[in-house]
Amino acid sequence: MKYIIAAIPLILAFLLDLIIGDPYSMPHPIRLIGRMISTLEGKIRVKFSKNLRKGGVIMALIVAVISTLIPLILLIICYKINLWLGAVVEGIMCFFLIAAKCLRLESMKVCRAAENGNIEAARKAVSMIVGRDTKPLDESGIIRAAVETVAENTSDGVTAPLFFMGIGGAPIGFFYKAVNTMDSMIGYKNEKYADIGRFAAKLDDVLNYLPSRLTAIIMVGISPILGLNTRNAFKIWRRDRRKHASPNSAQTESACAGALGIRLAGDAYYFGELHKKEFIGDELRKIECDDIRRANRLMYATTMIMLMIAVIFRCFWVGGVLL
Repeated sequence: MKYIIAAIPLILAFLLDLIIGDPYSMPHPIRLIGRMISTLEGKIRVKFSKNLRKGGVIMALIVAVISTLIPLILLIICYKINLWLGAVVEGIMCFFLIAAKCLRLESMKVCRAAENGNIEAARKAVSMIVGRDTKPLDESGIIRAAVETVAENTSDGVTAPLFFMGIGGAPIGFFYKAVNTMDSMIGYKNEKYADIGRFAAKLDDVLNYLPSRLTAIIMVGISPILGLNTRNAFKIWRRDRRKHASPNSAQTESACAGALGIRLAGDAYYFGELHKKEFIGDELRKIECDDIRRANRLMYATTMIMLMIAVIFRCFWVGGVLL
C-alpha cells in the first residue's frame, strides 16, 4: 500500500497535465513565484545597489526557501491527516510543475501557422516561447526556434521537475522550479542582469547538470521506437553537447537535432544584440514543420521513461523508507 501512495503524486501529476495542461484561468503557483521574484528584484536593487551580486544571492535564497517551505508545510499537515489525502494534494502540486502539454500546444501553434503560410502568425506564436528576437527570423528560423524550445524544455520544463520530484516530492520540485524560474527571468548575461542574476543562473546550471544529461541519453535510446535516427542522435550528442553557453542546454538540443537529422542553434539576436552561437547538428535535410511534431513525440516518449524512473526511485526511497 505504501508503494502505491508513494507513486500516486507523480502519476497523477502526469495524467493531469496530459488531460488538462497548464491551467491558464486559475491561480498558478509558478506565476506567484514569478511575481515574488519581480517584487524582490525591485527591493534588492534598492537595498543592494552597490553590491548586486550579494543581493542576487540573498534574493535567490529567499525565493528558493519560501517556494520549498510552503508546499512542505502543507504536505506535512495533509499527510498527518490522511495518507491518501496527502498523496492527492501532492499530486496536484506536482501537476503545476510539469509543462509537457503546454509545450506541445504552444509549439504546435507555430507549426500550424507556418503550414498555413501565415509567417507573421508563426513569428508571433514562436515569440511567446523563446527568449530571442524573432523579427529577423525567416520561416526556417521560426521552425528551428520552435524545435529548439521543445528540445531544451523537454528537460527544463518536464523531465527535470520529474527527476527532482522523484527525489524529494513536490517540495524539492518547487525548489527546482523556483530556481529555474529565476534563471529564466533574471539569468541573462547582459548589463541589467549580469550581477543580480549570476547566482540564480549558476545554481540553475548545477541543478540541471544531471537531469539534462539523463534526458539526452533517454532521447538517444528512445529514438528507434519513434523511427528516428538513433546512430546520428548519439553521434551528434557526443560531438555537440557542449556547443552552448549553458553547460546543459546543448545536451537535449544535440540529441534531438541528431535524432531528427537537422541543424539547430546558430547566431541569434537577444534584445537587439547579435550573439554568435555554434550550430548544433548536421543539416542532413531541410528543416520542416513536421519536425516540430517529431520533437514533441520525442519529448513525450522521453517523459514517459523519466516518469517510470522517478516513480521507481520514489517508491523504493519514499515508500520503502519514509512512509
